[in-house]
Amino acid sequence: MSNHVELLTELTFLERLPAPDRLRVARKRRTQQLKKWAQYEKELHNKKRKTDRKKNASSHKRVSFAPNITLLEASARNDVEEVRQLLKRNINPDLSNEDGLTALHQCCIDNFEELVKLLLDKKANVNATDNELWTPLHAAATCRHTDLVKILVGRGANLLAVNADGNMPYDLCDDEQTLDLLETAMANQGITQEKIDEVRAATEQQMIADITEAAQAGTDLNGTDSHGGTMLHVAAANGYCSAAELLLKYGAKVNVKDLDRWEPLHAAACWGQLQIAELLVAHGANLNAKTHLEETPIDLCEDEESKAMLRQLKHKHESIMKSLGKQKSSLSRRTSSARCRGTVVRRASVSDRNNLYRKECEQEAIVWQQMERREEKEIPSSDAEDKGEWLTWRPVGQDLDGSWVKVWRF
Repeated sequence: MSNHVELLTELTFLERLPAPDRLRVARKRRTQQLKKWAQYEKELHNKKRKTDRKKNASSHKRVSFAPNITLLEASARNDVEEVRQLLKRNINPDLSNEDGLTALHQCCIDNFEELVKLLLDKKANVNATDNELWTPLHAAATCRHTDLVKILVGRGANLLAVNADGNMPYDLCDDEQTLDLLETAMANQGITQEKIDEVRAATEQQMIADITEAAQAGTDLNGTDSHGGTMLHVAAANGYCSAAELLLKYGAKVNVKDLDRWEPLHAAACWGQLQIAELLVAHGANLNAKTHLEETPIDLCEDEESKAMLRQLKHKHESIMKSLGKQKSSLSRRTSSARCRGTVVRRASVSDRNNLYRKECEQEAIVWQQMERREEKEIPSSDAEDKGEWLTWRPVGQDLDGSWVKVWRF
């Protein structure tokens, strides 16, 4: 279109023309305007069509999921045909989620027999483990799915697989029929109790070998992992007594904390490892130590019986420490007197000093025996029989030069 200046100039010129000429110019101008307007509308329409085409194209995009999510979701719905199609596309049947759970685990939990057979036919790992080291056989045995247990055993499932809690499939089975099936299969494979014990101890034995090698190489046994845990945390949580004793022998710290301020004693209490808890307390672990959430080891213990035993251990330890403090002052030797005019120095031979030390230790032993008898009277004999002697402290040991040393143990 012409700008405003051009229109004003043309208007001055048109005023001098006769009426018919002015009408003819006006029609011509109107035709030009309509032509330009039509062209503008066409361009606008084309632009809109392109925009709509792009929107439609973006709106028709398919939402896609990771193959492991698709496979697990289809398995959870027991959609045999979709799982078959996914496996035909060469999707790995052993794909897992963030918990390490595979499609075979899921099907063994939900008792989807047809899918289990399909996955095994497609070479799914019958001994796949999740983050807690559970195999599909653990899942099937726990859920009492006898038919699935039979299928898994027939496909080579490991009857001696040990999960993170130290349990084998038959340990988790409370169904008589399924348990009979597992025990029969174990007998047929020649599995004895010695073999079972050997497999259970294998992990701890490997840990002991690693500790020994690290100690000989001068490696720091208090090193931490990404979460701040040490080898003593691991041994405490799993109940590895021999490994824990070896770590303490080589100087592992009992009060080291991870990122959540858990000490090894917290781990032992949380997982009900009372023997480890006893060992750690004997080496100075604090039963009053608190985590970031202000939890003591006793607070983290879920089993009421174990919690009661930890309370008894705490009471026993505090009583002994309190009595030890009192007896220390009464049994100490005086080497000077404030009422004397000068300092009194007593000289004695090595033999005399050894005899004196021995006499003091005998006196202390008498004190402890009296205290033990008093405490044993408080506990009925039947309870003591059930609880054992795990709370009894005794002085043992002797130095090379003949003097007694106080080494307290449970």
